[in-house]
Amino acid sequence: MKFAIIKERKNPPDRRVVFSPEKLAEVRMQFPNAEFIVESSDIRVFPDSDYRALGFEVTDDVSSADVMIGVKEVPIDALIPNKKYFFFSHTIKKQPYNRGLLQAILDKNIELLDHETIVKKSGARLIGFGRYAGLVGAYNGFRGLGLREQLFNLPKVETLADLNAVKSELDKIQIPNIKILLSGTGKVAYGAKEILDHLKIKEVSDALYLTSEFTEPVYCMVDVMEYNKRSDGKVGNKQQFYKDPTGYESNFMAYAKETDMFIAGHFYGNNAPYLYTREDAKSADFRINFVADISCDIDGPVASTIRPSTIADPFYGYDPQTEKEVAFDAEGAISVMAVDNLPCELPKDASEGFGEMFLENVIPAFFNDDERGILKRAKITQNKKLTERFSYLQDYVDGK
Repeated sequence: MKFAIIKERKNPPDRRVVFSPEKLAEVRMQFPNAEFIVESSDIRVFPDSDYRALGFEVTDDVSSADVMIGVKEVPIDALIPNKKYFFFSHTIKKQPYNRGLLQAILDKNIELLDHETIVKKSGARLIGFGRYAGLVGAYNGFRGLGLREQLFNLPKVETLADLNAVKSELDKIQIPNIKILLSGTGKVAYGAKEILDHLKIKEVSDALYLTSEFTEPVYCMVDVMEYNKRSDGKVGNKQQFYKDPTGYESNFMAYAKETDMFIAGHFYGNNAPYLYTREDAKSADFRINFVADISCDIDGPVASTIRPSTIADPFYGYDPQTEKEVAFDAEGAISVMAVDNLPCELPKDASEGFGEMFLENVIPAFFNDDERGILKRAKITQNKKLTERFSYLQDYVDGK
């Protein structure tokens, strides 16, 4: 079987790749029956010469390959018919801006396997860039805080070589005496936690966080059952909440009254209560003045996130009284960092980490008759039709 590492063509440019040259060489060694070619790219974080040096063919024409492996959406005019493609398609939530892409994939008889749909039987994701989103998002939060308060001036992550350089910059700063709330318990939240722990910020229990003031910066990590509660006053159940969050309401204001900086690293499920609303943010008790929103759901559970921001211009302000965007350091504003493509800022580390997961979980499935059902579960389209697992997308494809 022949695999191609394809060029990223989406704008703004994304320098990530599924396999670094070294990891691709490891794949080749483990699976000698597999053949790999690399599409030439002038933006990839690893230059073409690094792949050539390890004996890989680098070419402008990858049409001879059976399986195309990329990161972001492939433009419709670059799709090669009758191939298997791996990339983040951003279609499984019926995103309107990519309907045409899914229609074209079906029309061109392409088998689409989305990185987001590579899951265990339980539905838990096996690969992703979550850790790197968390790392960069937390760093950017502190960068914004330093700029707003004129305390320190951290460089942009995209100007630094790798994660070690990021952590070296953090060693040069001192965090003021603030209370930080981190939501979530997945890869994103643990990426952010890695930054908080590197800064040696003390972690405290939610009981202590909600009842005490401190003489040093502290943080508290909370899961859905801490910031949601059952409306009838009974004890909540996490699995029940995930299945059906109706009957629950937000308990977030208890934390908002005690928090200076909020790092949003949670996953938000459909129909779950909003963490805080625009009305909540108007309250005199609402203490949060900086939000690093890594989850970045627009006009949703984090009311101050009214638009995504960009790597070039990562910060804006939200005036809770007027509900309008203002300067990120405006008086009375909640400062917001809501970059929606954070791992792009750390392309080398993100690519290396992603390749490790892809080698462990995906490549073997091509050579062991997909014994774990990885490919079967991940496949969205086949033979110009949606697979049964993704048949719910039919009305989206039909434009209804």
